[in-house]
Amino acid sequence: MTIAEVAARAGVSTATVSRALSGRGPVSAEVDRRVRRAAADLGYEVNPIARALRNSRTDTVGMVVPSIGNPFFTSLVESVEHVLERQGKQLFLCDARSDPAVEAKRLASLAARNVDGIILSPTHGVDSAAAVADAAGRLPLVQLDRFVSGTNTDWVGVDDTAAMRLILDHLHAGGARTAAFIGSQQTNSSSEQRLSGFHRRAAELGILVDPASVLLGEFSTDWGEAALARLVATGPLPDAIVCADDLIALGVTRACRSHGVDVPARVQVTGFDNIDFARLGEPALTTVDQPRDRIAEEAVRLLTAASQADTRASTAHIALVPTLIVRASTTAS
Repeated sequence: MTIAEVAARAGVSTATVSRALSGRGPVSAEVDRRVRRAAADLGYEVNPIARALRNSRTDTVGMVVPSIGNPFFTSLVESVEHVLERQGKQLFLCDARSDPAVEAKRLASLAARNVDGIILSPTHGVDSAAAVADAAGRLPLVQLDRFVSGTNTDWVGVDDTAAMRLILDHLHAGGARTAAFIGSQQTNSSSEQRLSGFHRRAAELGILVDPASVLLGEFSTDWGEAALARLVATGPLPDAIVCADDLIALGVTRACRSHGVDVPARVQVTGFDNIDFARLGEPALTTVDQPRDRIAEEAVRLLTAASQADTRASTAHIALVPTLIVRASTTAS
């Protein structure tokens, strides 16, 4: 089938068929329905390769995340894919396996395949920098959630410092006067900013933090369990344990049950990200909700703007406001 046959069946011009099926250009709702019905009746499908050659673009976007096994990144990818789908674009997803070397290969591969742009959450704040800069020099690139400095790229994510203020204000109102922090090694912007924000707000509120109770490992439930066992062994436990993500917090609450530590009566526990499993924890986790749909929308918008700009006079750094979701793992103020 050809576009001319679709146009004849719908009673419109070929240009109108093109606008309707591409989603670009003014077409009334009634004409759009007629064109799509005619295309469906005739079995006509747009040839993406031919369209890419005509438009000098592929309508594909690459996305690289540190670990697709982390539920937060899984949901973030889903949000980005939905935004792109509404624009008639396809997503090529790559898992960096939390390895900057693998990440560099993924970025180079996407650039070689002529994707229109890349959305990236970098694995490492320093070791990822060279590959990110190289990719950003070849095509539009937007960082989200995490970022590396020194590149001419936009970034969008949540305000981690504001999130820590929300958490510690809530814990302080609930009676916490001592706190521990369980997070990941300081290898990316998220882990760095969450820890620094924790220390800053704890000091402002007069919440005591024993340096030995700041435990850094990885974003995983196993690490949460191991870190809680270490705190129990060195005791006494603080009034609250602030975790850098929900996976760690779920490991902590599970270990608390194993060690007979009541949450929240003996110790309050908070997470970060509001993954789906957070509300299913025992007890359900108080956590920070990241506006994933907003992050995705802003990332795609910034990528589109970068693709259309001839020069880059400045870059955007958009920190979205987080929300505290209070559940049973903390004491209500």
